[in-house]
Amino acid sequence: MEDRKELSRRRFLKTVGALGTGSFLAATDMGGAAPLDPDTKTAGPSRVPRRPFGKTGVEVSCLALGGMFDIPSNQLLMRQALNWGVSYWDTADCYEGGKSEAGIGQFFGKYPEARKEVFLVSKSDSRDPEGMTKLLQRSLERMKTDYVDLYFIHGMKKIGEINAETKAWAEKAKAEGKIRFFGFSTHSNMEELLPAAARLGWIDGVMLTYNFRLMHTDKMKAAVDACVKAGIGLTAMKTQGGGSVSAESETELRMAGRFLKLGFTDKQAKLKAVWENPHIASICSQMPNLTILSSNVAAAMNRTKLSETDLDLLRRYAGETASSYCAGCSDLCESCTGDGVPIRDVMRYLMYYRSYGDRDLARRLFAELAPETRQSLLTLDFSAAEKRCPQRLRIGRLMREAVSLLA
Repeated sequence: MEDRKELSRRRFLKTVGALGTGSFLAATDMGGAAPLDPDTKTAGPSRVPRRPFGKTGVEVSCLALGGMFDIPSNQLLMRQALNWGVSYWDTADCYEGGKSEAGIGQFFGKYPEARKEVFLVSKSDSRDPEGMTKLLQRSLERMKTDYVDLYFIHGMKKIGEINAETKAWAEKAKAEGKIRFFGFSTHSNMEELLPAAARLGWIDGVMLTYNFRLMHTDKMKAAVDACVKAGIGLTAMKTQGGGSVSAESETELRMAGRFLKLGFTDKQAKLKAVWENPHIASICSQMPNLTILSSNVAAAMNRTKLSETDLDLLRRYAGETASSYCAGCSDLCESCTGDGVPIRDVMRYLMYYRSYGDRDLARRLFAELAPETRQSLLTLDFSAAEKRCPQRLRIGRLMREAVSLLA
């Protein structure tokens, strides 16, 4: 039996290796989504579908280009993204040290007509009106544009980070034509932040961590429903839920093998699971090369819906591997340390390092933590935090591993 299991694993890994980590479906299987010539415009069914963005009256591409990569060196990719209808572009003032926004500006400088096609999103790391004004103006100058379509407060953890002053700032920026819509992005405490945003009544959009691991909980369903009722547009990120399957269990082998037979990679299936919710307007995905862009576009244009069996396999896999994934409920663990240690952020940096393979990014973000914070990861007792963690993560060990890998 063990030999047969090992043989199955080897066959699976060999198949995945042959397909490649960013493989895409053949044109005959996905309605014409094979790679196109960058100078060829496509229309109609050859472009990714669009969805309403909350109550804004705007429709956006259901696949969004995440801008956390070297955009200045990937101008061809930007043009191809537009050719395929990936017209929702997401960036932030801090991505790539400002090079992400500068790369978008380089593109608009060469193709000024493209600005009308793009639903452009950027973010502010500042919370106070003066700082937000300064960062927004810098973003506009970098991107060679007079406005952004959606402006986010970046990486919120608590609803108290925005207030009446924030609302007044957003209304003023809208009146001046510098932004069309306003909201925030969040990696943490989504189940509390989303209903709070809905109650405010002036948030246009939210970008949240949302994937096959998180989407089925009662609290997450209620949080999403609250935003839907309030007319808030929702963008999902971190949709892979920690990376590719590792073929370490029978469930993983069965799930990945089933998806491959259906013509999907497991990564494409995870995207399709999120799109099963019609209220998710778009998926923001980091796509730094044409291979990954092609794969994700293929998944977006493929009309095959996941069956209940497919979704059940994903749910089972999520349950079996829950202890390897941080669900973002940072209020529970971080309140136990007493020292304000950003456990959720460190977990995210580890994900960038291990699951995304972006070691430079992970180390750069880790280096931005205060020296005393990095040192405390080695000395603090995290046992109370571990007891409160619903995922039963071994937080202390992971914090020490972060220092070892990222310092």
